[in-house]
Amino acid sequence: QVQLVESGGGLVQAGGSLRLSCVASGPAFSNYGLGWFRQAPGQEREFVATIAWTTRYVDSVKGRFTISRDNAKNTVYLHMNSLKPEDTGRYYCAAAYDIAVIRTTQGSYAYWGQGTQVTVSS
Repeated sequence: QVQLVESGGGLVQAGGSLRLSCVASGPAFSNYGLGWFRQAPGQEREFVATIAWTTRYVDSVKGRFTISRDNAKNTVYLHMNSLKPEDTGRYYCAAAYDIAVIRTTQGSYAYWGQGTQVTVSS
């Protein structure tokens, strides 16, 4: 069983930066693929980024967001630069066993955090 706890959200002006963190509890963290999703009010939860044996991003954040992990700290990060109002939403961390698989859909992840709110003002 893996538990995920996100932090680092907040209110930021457009053009600003935030770093989200997600700390995982449980064994074999380095064997898990990890992802970030977000959900804006009234919208579906959408894929943002994933890190497994490689990384992948949704087109709208390419060049602005970077996903990284620190296996020694059981932590995955989402570095967000040049934030835009449309990046506003609740950001969720997700995990699934097997780092060999690239996952971009919600259903492919077994474990989820409670989320952290990101609000970008114009």
